[in-house]
Amino acid sequence: MPPRYLLEKVATQAQDVAGKSGEASPFAQPLAKLPSSVSAADRQRLRSSVLKAIDTEILPAYKHFAEFVRDQYAPHGRVEPGVWALPDGAARYRFEVRRLTTTNLEPEQIHQLGLKQIAETEAQMLVLARKLGFSDLASLNEHVKKDRSLYAVSGNQVLDLYTKYVRQMETQLPKLFGRLPQNKLVVVPMDSFRAENAVPADYTPGAQDGSRPGRINVNEYDPEHRLTLNIEAIAYHEGVPGHHLQISIGQELQSLPDFRKNGDYTAFIEGWALYSERLGKEIGFYQDAYSDYGRLENEMWRAIRLVIDTGVHEKRWSRDQMVEFFHRYTAMDEPNVQTEVDRYISWPGQALAYKLGQLEILNLREEARQKLGSKFDLRSFHDEIVGSGPLPLDVLHSQVEEWIAKQDSR
Repeated sequence: MPPRYLLEKVATQAQDVAGKSGEASPFAQPLAKLPSSVSAADRQRLRSSVLKAIDTEILPAYKHFAEFVRDQYAPHGRVEPGVWALPDGAARYRFEVRRLTTTNLEPEQIHQLGLKQIAETEAQMLVLARKLGFSDLASLNEHVKKDRSLYAVSGNQVLDLYTKYVRQMETQLPKLFGRLPQNKLVVVPMDSFRAENAVPADYTPGAQDGSRPGRINVNEYDPEHRLTLNIEAIAYHEGVPGHHLQISIGQELQSLPDFRKNGDYTAFIEGWALYSERLGKEIGFYQDAYSDYGRLENEMWRAIRLVIDTGVHEKRWSRDQMVEFFHRYTAMDEPNVQTEVDRYISWPGQALAYKLGQLEILNLREEARQKLGSKFDLRSFHDEIVGSGPLPLDVLHSQVEEWIAKQDSR
């Protein structure tokens, strides 16, 4: 399947938006959320203006865009999934690796690191598999694929599980941090118009002044084919102590300029969120063995990314090789496998940031623990990591080493 099918999906999605007129359009949703302070006359005026703009300006633009992508752009898309197939593809990929990971690692180094991380995570998963009564990972993964009790039965069930895990973690945050975010976190359904091709959940930051809470957007599409065992880990990743805590604290740092508060360093942001999944284990959660297996599946998922991303863009893997590699090492549900593979094809290098960022934070934590001994305080370490806003990993490394030296001299 040539990757131009991804462009064809863009055309289909744009046409879907173009086909929803009036109040059925996603652009009309704000009309249902006007604050009570808006008068009836203003409500009617705004409603008429918004609906007119949707039908006369927005929908024709989407229709034109969908036709352009379908008829003119997509037919000229590249045939190979890897960015190597583009002019200067190898240089393009190395640039993206440097930009998105803020490291100087070469693709081959990252590929080998991914294989090493897969082996380490696989060993941990095997211990848990045997605890669950399975002799190997293959038999456990096959069981997970077939056991309907491990899949959701409704979108509401998925939403409720995310809410449950977020709220239980919120009560434990003072054990892990000295500083907590002021902005609130809500758990809401993902917009239906994007759910079919989206991830299981994602995060939308709140307003910098706290007037709008951060949101975990939960994908309720096709729940019967969505595993529930990784929901706990994703809740900690997208919510607290992951994205919501880190991004909100960054926004609330009054001493920093806005560009520092809202820095977009993927390896830091996603590395912290993946690190946060492990904090749930350290604080005593993942009491259900299958949920703990889901946590390890998430670890495996991010390790696999190091191999697959470099595989397709550096080693010229096919899409089928990418899918097969996922199935070899995980019990990940099919919708997630397919959207993940498409994501790596269309976004070279981004998937590398998660594991590389997490490993840097873990390495810095171990360095601090070794050098500080009894002076090491986990809450202070976490405050140091998130207390300067998002940073490139090399800058974070230097800053934390300075912090270690200061703590050691006290």
